[in-house]
Amino acid sequence: MSNSTFNSPEFNKRLARRHAAERRFKLIGLGAIVISLAFLALLLFIMMRNGLGGLNWDFLSGSDSTDPHVAGIWGAAKGSILTMLVTLLLSFPMGVLAAIYLEEFAPRSRWIELVEVSINNLAAVPSIIFGLLGLAVFINTLGMPRSSPLVGGLTLALMTMPVIVISGRNAIKAVPPSIRDAALAVGASKVQAVFHHVLPLALPGILTGTIIGMARALGETAPLLMIGMRAFIVTPPDGITAPSSVLPMQIFLWSDEIDKAFVQNTSAAIIVLLVFLLVMNGLAIYLRNKFEVRW
Repeated sequence: MSNSTFNSPEFNKRLARRHAAERRFKLIGLGAIVISLAFLALLLFIMMRNGLGGLNWDFLSGSDSTDPHVAGIWGAAKGSILTMLVTLLLSFPMGVLAAIYLEEFAPRSRWIELVEVSINNLAAVPSIIFGLLGLAVFINTLGMPRSSPLVGGLTLALMTMPVIVISGRNAIKAVPPSIRDAALAVGASKVQAVFHHVLPLALPGILTGTIIGMARALGETAPLLMIGMRAFIVTPPDGITAPSSVLPMQIFLWSDEIDKAFVQNTSAAIIVLLVFLLVMNGLAIYLRNKFEVRW
């Protein structure tokens, strides 16, 4: 292409249109970020204004009560912690092992393709469906205690596991094939190559996906509503089989109270839940940066 072509009016006009399109795209992206941050700032401002005055030691260490002035968040917070522990202990190892098998060991067949499609579909299933499943299987069929962190953790594990499997497969797939080939070339078995070389390199992505999935599970209410975790629980749970509530459900119950004094408690509980979520997302970023390996 000659210099006269580059300096032609048609070429300059096309170049100007490209630059204008790039500027419009940047402005649209900037506008989306500004709108998102504005809504987040508005939410934080409203919650801080309404609930910051209610954050004290009595509120953080107390349990639910019909009196808004003595009601606290510790019972629901402890229930959330126990529920998340059950969810993590079940969903993480099973999700990672399933991802490893599907990505590294499973033969390419119609059955495996059906399993992969089912996992992708499960990740998009509404959460209340998992609540109905937990109610039918864990409570009605297996007779597990209603409103317990054990049943809540099992139900949320079913919901979180597809997310862990998908993120784990993507992280394993991102490891260069040369890592596997080099391990096999020096005499390592397929299992040794996967668990000694591929898995450590994929660990940052797996951990990030796991914590993001756990953060989503922490904010769920619909599946826990179906298994009875909206009960009025005065004492904090002393184990995973004891009746308990969780933070999102406690917020829902307080927001439905007629007494206006519960508005402060609701906002304060939302602040506590947001802190939980920010800590979990911050932990995901820290683990990703800590274990990230560049090649």
